Amino acid sequence: MTDHYANLKIVEGASNSVPTYTAAQVREAEQPLLEDGVPLMARASWALAQVALAELGLTEGERGVAPVARRRALVLVGSGNNGGDALYAGALLADAGVQVDVVPVATRWHQEGMDAALAAGAKRVLPFEVSETLEVVATAAGSERPDSPYDLVIDGILGTGTGPDPSLRGEAADLVSDIWDFLDGARYWHQVVAVDIPSGMHPDTGECPGVSLAADVTVTFGGVKQGLVRDDAKWLVGEVILVQIGLEDELAKMDATGEAEVQRILRVGDTIVDD
Repeated sequence: MTDHYANLKIVEGASNSVPTYTAAQVREAEQPLLEDGVPLMARASWALAQVALAELGLTEGERGVAPVARRRALVLVGSGNNGGDALYAGALLADAGVQVDVVPVATRWHQEGMDAALAAGAKRVLPFEVSETLEVVATAAGSERPDSPYDLVIDGILGTGTGPDPSLRGEAADLVSDIWDFLDGARYWHQVVAVDIPSGMHPDTGECPGVSLAADVTVTFGGVKQGLVRDDAKWLVGEVILVQIGLEDELAKMDATGEAEVQRILRVGDTIVDD
């Protein structure tokens, strides 16, 4: 797994104890960098892709190899920046030889990210097509536990910009429910990577009032949102990886809401993706 972190700086230290912040504080810290043209989405999506490649278990030698060596990834895409992060990461996965299906679950999405994903070879599919595929696979397995058609799911539906009620609705809720039901009965548990926070979870309270997709890994950007480390959210969040994308100085000016342990801290910056 660590091979794919070669171009990410792993922050060394005696402890992975970090401050926690509200979602509003992290967004406030982002603003000056965005105004200065710092490519935060490029940094976040690049790191997300590296984590996804590691979760897929692809070696450096397998990247870009013919379809026989491919893994399959399903990218769930919402309308906001979370969806943009997921789409650009999907493009990088496709470039690396992963067979990628991107599934918009909203009426709009990050168009540049979608263009990048499709140009890299990803395929756009509709939510009902994914649900039908899962149903066909489960039916064909009969009384046996079915094999999953995907090795990895990237959850990029909702991020920290959600309102007081973070519940998934409509097609997004239906699709996530179908995926969850399928995973529960599958032969093996393929990996789920959440983008910043698991969709359907409130970033400040950790509450999940509706359906959500439990993550094996949550890749959170800039600062750890306080809801990720609440005890009642651990089942949903999985392993927390903090990716430092350049907000540290701005966040240091703010009063943290607490402190928590994360499993890994990664840093991405100018020399890696800004050229």
